[in-house]
Amino acid sequence: MLVYHGDHRNARQLLAAMGRRLSTQGERPGRVGQDLGATFREERRRRREEHLLLSRLVVVVEPGPRVALASAPDAAEALREAFWLDQPAGPADPARLGRHRLPGLLPLRDLLGMIGALEWRRKGVEIPALGAHLHPRYGVFAPVRGEHVELVAAACKRWPVAGRRALDVGTGTGVLAFVLARAGALVTATDLSPGALASAREDAGRLGLASKVEVVAADLFPGGDPPAPAGTAPPAPFDLVVCNPPWLPAEAVTPLDRAIYDPDGAFLARFLGGLRAHLAPGGEAWLILSDLAELLGLRRPGELEAQLEAAGLTVAGGIEALPHHPRSRDPSDPLAAARRREVTTLRRLVAAPVGSAPR
Repeated sequence: MLVYHGDHRNARQLLAAMGRRLSTQGERPGRVGQDLGATFREERRRRREEHLLLSRLVVVVEPGPRVALASAPDAAEALREAFWLDQPAGPADPARLGRHRLPGLLPLRDLLGMIGALEWRRKGVEIPALGAHLHPRYGVFAPVRGEHVELVAAACKRWPVAGRRALDVGTGTGVLAFVLARAGALVTATDLSPGALASAREDAGRLGLASKVEVVAADLFPGGDPPAPAGTAPPAPFDLVVCNPPWLPAEAVTPLDRAIYDPDGAFLARFLGGLRAHLAPGGEAWLILSDLAELLGLRRPGELEAQLEAAGLTVAGGIEALPHHPRSRDPSDPLAAARRREVTTLRRLVAAPVGSAPR
């Protein structure tokens, strides 16, 4: 670990130089004949190494809070928000500093991310499907890719949701919950991240949807994943359950990675395993999932279908979207060949007939 005590500008230059030194741009497209799965694993290894090494350049954060570097910008607001320092008792999240840990050491890379996140939050992220901007807090994955949002908006028109009781599992910024609420659904939105819960509640208020979207701290389903204990009333089932899970069953290197990477596919497996118990009679679920995992060899062909069958679920139709995000058109991306072929699908899931109950 290198604790930097000099000038802020010089610290940034040092961090940039370290990043350039670690860069393997010339090798990133992969060796000739190398399959996409091997290229992906190589990229994740490089990403993990870069994160670990660049996080070793740290600066001192003093009470205030302030950064103890000459010419450092005023980062007090960014630090207070990132570490919940304005709250008497912040969320129970060990990643937060908390007042009692100042002064403390903070990776310069994280500091710059916090400052950038505050500017991003002030500006907001435009969501065409809502005709509005969302303002996610630090550490909450912003919906910069729009395929999943567009699919849910299109599904609301094809299969109207007005008056239905809906659940948005792993809501993040709340964007899918807001699309459902705008279409007339009464929505419960769950997440475990304190930042996501706060972001979703704040933006529900900004959009005038606070009465239609209830944001609940829960791991997947309200009331827990297993059935309710004997003698207690189980949570009321939902007419519609929507989930846009992390798409790739691989290691999450950074906290933000958890929105994209699902180690061993555990999140998806738990969601599918508990879904049927939370569907009302005649209810359905919308599962939004990219096939990038199959293209990269991270999920075997037919594996998802087998999971659905084991969970007592069947596909009753769906809609698809092709990628239009910048990385799908970036020839320098080592996974460009897979990204160009990627298809995102919203599958309508219903409980399988009684004769084909889960195995």
